[in-house]
Amino acid sequence: MYEESFRTPLVVRWPGVVQPGSINEDLVQNIDFAPTFLGMAGLPTPADMQGVSLVPLLEGKTPQDWRDSLYYHYYEYPGPHSVRRHEGVADKRYKLIHFYGPGMPDGDEWEFYDLETDPSEMHNRYGEAACADQIARLKEELQRLRSQYQVPD
Repeated sequence: MYEESFRTPLVVRWPGVVQPGSINEDLVQNIDFAPTFLGMAGLPTPADMQGVSLVPLLEGKTPQDWRDSLYYHYYEYPGPHSVRRHEGVADKRYKLIHFYGPGMPDGDEWEFYDLETDPSEMHNRYGEAACADQIARLKEELQRLRSQYQVPD
């Protein structure tokens, strides 16, 4: 969930819709691709499909109810990358990561980053009193998103 793999550039060319050279900073995910392609084709997104169409963003109009945070989950451990299972939540400034499951030497582990002051995520601030409110807020958001996406325990 670190920035190098979490942020993937999305380059779009759609003459007559996407303004050439435009940049959008809204939070999007790969689960938005299928609803976007359906929306581009003029088809509705099925109710059981996760993600939201990016068409309004591509048209330069961010909906009032656009997401403020992203949920992430990596569960392929053990696997070819030997990355521990983890999930987390990120907004435009903060990121909370929860490592869990087999292979964790000391049980669950948490990481918290302020991307404004630490964009390279070099200083885990989880447990710092100054960050307690933001960590609590992100833990609540993590649970809300787990429920929204029906993530099993």
